[in-house]
Amino acid sequence: MRSRLTKKTFINSGMREDHHHDTGIPNSDIQLKLNINQWAEEDRPREKLGRLGAEALSNAELLAILIGSGSTKESAVDLMKRMLVDCNNNLNTLGKKSIYELTAYNGIGEAKAITIMAACELGKRRQLAKVEERQDLGSATAIYNYMHPRMQDLDVEEAWILLMNQNYKLIKALRISHGGITETAVDVRIIMREALLANATIVALCHNHPSNNTTPSANDDRLTQRVKKACEVMRLFFLDHVIITDGQYFSYHEQGRM
Repeated sequence: MRSRLTKKTFINSGMREDHHHDTGIPNSDIQLKLNINQWAEEDRPREKLGRLGAEALSNAELLAILIGSGSTKESAVDLMKRMLVDCNNNLNTLGKKSIYELTAYNGIGEAKAITIMAACELGKRRQLAKVEERQDLGSATAIYNYMHPRMQDLDVEEAWILLMNQNYKLIKALRISHGGITETAVDVRIIMREALLANATIVALCHNHPSNNTTPSANDDRLTQRVKKACEVMRLFFLDHVIITDGQYFSYHEQGRM
């Protein structure tokens, strides 16, 4: 019986099999593809997004995160690159593809096709949605009007921080303390941490007096000064400390006591 001879040689990252012509089998190139999990961590789409933000990723990389895996022949990123090329690198064209068209690609099953379609639909809906209007809290009156409904029926003291951008537009309102009838403990470190995490540049503090007496206490004065000093260190603008009761308020800023 005639033996079949096979010679294997490695070229770069691929493996080439050269068969003798008498076998009748044509030469073929088999490329060794690296799985995304074998990529350097800084090149993996999911890790790259976490480190650099979504804007640093290509459309193919973002889509690869959605589908999770490719096929035995190509990575998720390569698969999505090929799909996008077929769509002239136009996401709008991709969004018009049907499940049938998407599943024609090797490595795309029904679940992945539905995920791609859902993502495209969300992008379309986001484009149609109105930009959320942020509350303008640039004055003590605006702060009072915003916080009064949240505090008017409380029978204990609560402290809240209002985190704003440079235009006095509200980024986040956060309750930082829920205390007793006459006082509540406030950790200034929490205020600073939350402000930095929210990328805020302006901070306002407010708390209620269940007694309905707007007169600030000595503790209120000390808290105001502690927050002011911490904001100065962190280069944040401390707008005001507002004491809220049912029907009126006290503003440290308006009273010149900041």
